[in-house]
Amino acid sequence: MRKALIAAVVFQASTAFSQATPAGPPSCEHLAQLVVTSIKITSAYPVAAGAFVPPSTTPLSPDQLKFYKDLPAFCRVVAQGRPSPDSDIKIEVWLPLTDWNGKFQAPGNGGFAGSMPYRALGAAIKHGYATAGTDTGHSTEGAEWALGHREKVVDFGYRAVHQMTQFGKATAKAFYGRDPRYSYFVACSNGGREALMEAQRYPEDYNGILAGAPANYYTHLMAFALWGCRPCRIRPASSRPSCRPLPRPCSPPATNRMASPTVFSTTPGNATSIPRHWRAKHRQTGLTASRRRKSRPDC
Repeated sequence: MRKALIAAVVFQASTAFSQATPAGPPSCEHLAQLVVTSIKITSAYPVAAGAFVPPSTTPLSPDQLKFYKDLPAFCRVVAQGRPSPDSDIKIEVWLPLTDWNGKFQAPGNGGFAGSMPYRALGAAIKHGYATAGTDTGHSTEGAEWALGHREKVVDFGYRAVHQMTQFGKATAKAFYGRDPRYSYFVACSNGGREALMEAQRYPEDYNGILAGAPANYYTHLMAFALWGCRPCRIRPASSRPSCRPLPRPCSPPATNRMASPTVFSTTPGNATSIPRHWRAKHRQTGLTASRRRKSRPDC
């Protein structure tokens, strides 16, 4: 049944594209005319090399700016999935305009998702892959969206990634005129959980799956997290050392303060600068941030 459904989606998308596209090189704009069940395509257009800038509420770092400046030209397809009346799944498909390697690679999401994995999409097309990503059906990083929205929980749990995969592969076939030779899913943490869900529920979706650090057995994992938080909420923080906020770190010597890069932050707005020679020493020993503070010679 699943194979028949996937075949129907791909056939329907390919047929619609072939009827609307004139003979010659594939046209990115014509992908907007694809007709796929439960999917509404909002835009399809080519992006020139180095022209893409991801939407962001904060300025991009120099490293981020350089990363996106180095992207090759690609076709960007933006869509919305509505497998249920309460669903609002954002999906993007990126297709290299040249040098496609004939394969499809999709990234997953960390945490509770809620945003498009733009950097992972960019990394995929840099290596010649057709790729697709999703926000899994909500646009916030927390989990407030889940209360009273059973269908959104299903979208986050497995349905959004599966719909993204079907749509991404169908769009790639419509654009390039052939199916991807191989399809891969690559993610970690919550993305690792998504990977395991794909392998368990939809083994036909991918030829290979990389499930890094999977946050699996999710109901038990979340219950464990809540259990750990409970003592800190019902007793004063001062009575339990594990509930106390990290202390303000001591400052390094004045001679190192301006020259040393920031390598970790203990509290919001409180970055800690570590001398380069000290950081190199403890990188080899594998000390955690808390143990580093205790071993600082200038504390």
